[in-house]
Amino acid sequence: MASRGNRARSQPVDKTISYVQCDGLAAMKMVKHCHEESLNNMEVAQGALLGLVVEDRLEITNCFPFPKSDETIDEEEYQLNMMRRLRHVNVDHFHVGWYQSADVGNFLSNTLLESQYHYQTSIEESVVVIYDTQKSARGFLTLKAYRLTPQAIAMYKERDFTPEALRNLKVGYENLFIEIPIVIKNSALCNIMMTELTEMVPEEEGTHFLDLGTASVLENHLRCMMDRVDELNHEATKFNKYQQAAIRQEQEKHRMLAKHAQENAARIAKGEQAVPEEEVNKLFRPIPVPTRLNPMIVSGQINTYAQHISQFCSQSLAKLYMTQALQNAKENKQ
Repeated sequence: MASRGNRARSQPVDKTISYVQCDGLAAMKMVKHCHEESLNNMEVAQGALLGLVVEDRLEITNCFPFPKSDETIDEEEYQLNMMRRLRHVNVDHFHVGWYQSADVGNFLSNTLLESQYHYQTSIEESVVVIYDTQKSARGFLTLKAYRLTPQAIAMYKERDFTPEALRNLKVGYENLFIEIPIVIKNSALCNIMMTELTEMVPEEEGTHFLDLGTASVLENHLRCMMDRVDELNHEATKFNKYQQAAIRQEQEKHRMLAKHAQENAARIAKGEQAVPEEEVNKLFRPIPVPTRLNPMIVSGQINTYAQHISQFCSQSLAKLYMTQALQNAKENKQ
């Protein structure tokens, strides 16, 4: 427990890139694609990120969606054709990662870890950008960039997810991912246009930004956390059963070896040849150790939910105090 607490306090640092700079156009393309997929068929939206690396900064200048699940389309060939066409029109075509939509912060999975591992081993500076559609629809723009830690890459490289291997690598749910700061940058003309559009919005139409309807979002977060806690409890029960079975087998093995030693002593006393212990060991096959990858992912997802709930509640309190001040000012005028 003490070592786990020390790892939680010392967060890993990624020295490859310090932050991600995303163009407003690329961000809007991601937002549009993710919301369209969530409204149409509730599927996870995914796409490729294009850009370049400048010193310790990863710049995302464009993106395009992956094709939907269709056996007639070769996904790899589709991506190559898209990048080739973008290069012909003088658009940044270097692959720097991928993006994925999420629902109420539910994005951490074995598939995502596997995909990011392949990306990061082939493109060292690549990132995965997660966009939360439901939280953003409530007025909380959630666009985050993540990278795998060196411990997580070593874990996937060895393909050994037993408790002993994870302990040796010192990997846990706290250091699976590194969150990279992400900054959205627009051109000066775009900033001027947005300023003019803001001034054109009537005052009464801007009140929806102070929407205090937080009950549904908070309820969804808590429901998802409860489901993950139940799943983690199921995994813990499975591992406890394995430990009990291993202990029973070990006790039975010791009993058989003691009995075997007594029989060998009697054989030697009679002048007969002793039976080797390997005969007893063959009777006890080692019980397969359950993988600890899924419980670690579930624990990381619970931790993500807890962080989102804390952040969501703090932002909601800020809205509440702001709305209260506006209401008091309105009452004073009357």
